[in-house]
Amino acid sequence: MKLNRLLEITTILLNKKTVTAAELAERFGVSTRTIYRDIDALSASGVPVFCSQGSGGGISILEDYTVNRTMLSGSERDSVLLALQTLEATRFPEINILLEKLGGIFKSPDSDWISVDFSPWGSNPNSQNKFSDIKAAILQSRIIEVGYINAYNEKSRRKIEPLRLIFKSQAWYLWGFCLAKQEYRTFRISRIKSVSVTNETFDRSKPHVSANGEEKIKQERCPWIRLTLEFSGDALYRLCDDFDDDILTDNGDGTFKIEISLPEEEWLYGYILSFGTSVKVLAPAYIKKIIKERAEKIAGMY
Repeated sequence: MKLNRLLEITTILLNKKTVTAAELAERFGVSTRTIYRDIDALSASGVPVFCSQGSGGGISILEDYTVNRTMLSGSERDSVLLALQTLEATRFPEINILLEKLGGIFKSPDSDWISVDFSPWGSNPNSQNKFSDIKAAILQSRIIEVGYINAYNEKSRRKIEPLRLIFKSQAWYLWGFCLAKQEYRTFRISRIKSVSVTNETFDRSKPHVSANGEEKIKQERCPWIRLTLEFSGDALYRLCDDFDDDILTDNGDGTFKIEISLPEEEWLYGYILSFGTSVKVLAPAYIKKIIKERAEKIAGMY
């Protein structure tokens, strides 16, 4: 807590010419004596902080001081900015503010050397502040109640012990213990339509299974199936985007075959159909039938 306060005090001083101890004490909910101890700690660590008396006086920092000159090398500074800009691309809330602050701290004219954007169109995980609410619930070990729509368009209300936010394949997921199902589950944030943080708490220190590895994450009861798909050559660019080379087989006649296990849900049918005439389902037979029926229904609409 103290380290975070020292870092924030440094940021405030870098963005303001002068601030009083009383203002800092009110902001952080501590005494002015604590603020002066913090200033002494900053000074001892090499941050050029000084106090001035009289009208307009207060706590200041040398105008030419920048964090990267005393704490980070140029390459380390660029690595920090790259990591934050990558996280910004996931539309993680609050990152824009942090990037703006660090840009002022580093005083770097070339901090915009990279731009990262891989978030899907129309995706906003923090609509209605649900992302921020979930994050707060995780940190405070509070149970949340959510309105959720699963892969089968079934609406439900769940109470969840939230444990971790996971970003995977251009989407945010919540991993936690579903009290209704008495199981650890993952929930796609975009399918959580409402979040209410309750006053109920849970023991975050109790043993729980790891969220690493799909075999240890029970999703919303979507069965996984083994698919064999054949693609024409004009879809190769998409295959390179979506799949590893080691599962891509060149048939030698301009077509490519893929064998892969995927969760069977509405997304899967739409994904296959998105390739249009560039894909053929070879197996399983019932998926071929589903895709054929849907293609015929689409054609019938026109």
